[in-house]
Amino acid sequence: MGGTKDEEFQKGNYKFEEEGEFDDDGKPKRTGTVWTASAHIITAIIGSGVLSLAWATAQLGWIGGIGTLVIFSGITLYTSNLLADCYRSPDPVTGKRNYTYMEEVRANLGRSSCIACAVVQYANLTGMVIGYTITASISMVAVHKSNCFHRKGHGAACKFSNNPYMIGLGIFEIFLSQIPNFHKLTWLSTVAAIMSFGYSSIGIGLALTRIISGNGGRTTITGVEVGIDVTAADKTWRMFRALGDIAFAYTFSQVLVEIQDTLKSTPAENKVMKKANTISVFTTTAFYMMCGCLGYAAFGNGAPGNMLTGFGFYEPFWLVDLANIFIVIHLAGAYQVFAQPVYSKVDSWASEKWPNSTFVKGNYPIKLGNKTIFSLNLLRLIGRTMFVILATTLAMAMPFFNDILAFLGSLGFWPLTVYFPVEMYIAKNNIKRGSMKWFMLQLLNILCLLVSLAAAAGSIQGVGEALGSSKPFQVKV
Repeated sequence: MGGTKDEEFQKGNYKFEEEGEFDDDGKPKRTGTVWTASAHIITAIIGSGVLSLAWATAQLGWIGGIGTLVIFSGITLYTSNLLADCYRSPDPVTGKRNYTYMEEVRANLGRSSCIACAVVQYANLTGMVIGYTITASISMVAVHKSNCFHRKGHGAACKFSNNPYMIGLGIFEIFLSQIPNFHKLTWLSTVAAIMSFGYSSIGIGLALTRIISGNGGRTTITGVEVGIDVTAADKTWRMFRALGDIAFAYTFSQVLVEIQDTLKSTPAENKVMKKANTISVFTTTAFYMMCGCLGYAAFGNGAPGNMLTGFGFYEPFWLVDLANIFIVIHLAGAYQVFAQPVYSKVDSWASEKWPNSTFVKGNYPIKLGNKTIFSLNLLRLIGRTMFVILATTLAMAMPFFNDILAFLGSLGFWPLTVYFPVEMYIAKNNIKRGSMKWFMLQLLNILCLLVSLAAAAGSIQGVGEALGSSKPFQVKV
């Protein structure tokens, strides 16, 4: 009636795990929920990419721009859900946990695929951090310029270098980088997510005001027109770069596994993660649609690469300033969301290599009275500081906003968002080669690869043009 003694013991043990301080893998109890996961994901998705969507829509036109946003959101949601089922192996509910994207790939596809994934993932994560450094500095310069024009008049020569702002952000990120892991980032992601809604709403409001006042730009079904706005070659390259910008706006898969690893074990992590994916993708797509469509309607075929800069630096200068301040706060948090997997990998590698090293494992508590307020680790302090310095230096060397976004999008979208999740799903579920489902999944793979190659070609061409017109470390805006 009450079950055997073994069953009672197992139930009691399970209850202890549920109510105790540790999870089934011996790690501290995870406390994440669908809402904390959604905050992390929204922080990762809604970033600098949202600012280029008006420009991207202008290159593709009404049909192409809206259609591309819908297709990319659908693909991203589908493959993110495939990835969620791979967190535990072999069973998605009771199997062994895979703590990182790389571990998922190793468990399902083997060591060689894991190495390829590592190269792409960490290059992309580093690239995202560099891209966010560039974007945050542009927003900080925009605040400086608008206040300069407000004080000195609209005819003043208000041009400033991005470099001091990049250095300032880098110093700030060195302090934030001492946050030990993803589990301690919830407050930062929540603030960042609020900021992303704030500046997106301001951009949407300013665009709507411009449209209602009758000052909207000229738009067309197919976007910028050959022979009027651009040449045929320029139109092609710009369309390719626009695809890359939209891909960048949906590139966040490389941090999903680490986010899933913050969730409570009940209900099942994959079910909660799928809900968080759905909430996040639908929310961000709604904002993307408004930013892309209203931004295009406001500026027409001459939409700027960064939507907020298109409203000028004049009146209402304080509102544009506020939006740019929101961007900086958001990107400061998003920087950590993308950097944490890199930090975590370095920490785990060093711990395995030198398990008895005090440099690697030693923690030095910093106390205020009798209370420990922070624990300092030398590996974290030195290793993460060096990473931030490298990222800041590279950002200063190549501050070309739209082209860098397109290149990052092309670099990360296909392999991390599509290829690995699809191949892991096929391997995990033993989908028969040559079956209809296998064929459709491979078709999705090929089509997304072609999009990534086109975006990469367009972005490389754009970076080449930008390098011809400006010098690294000496750009002023």
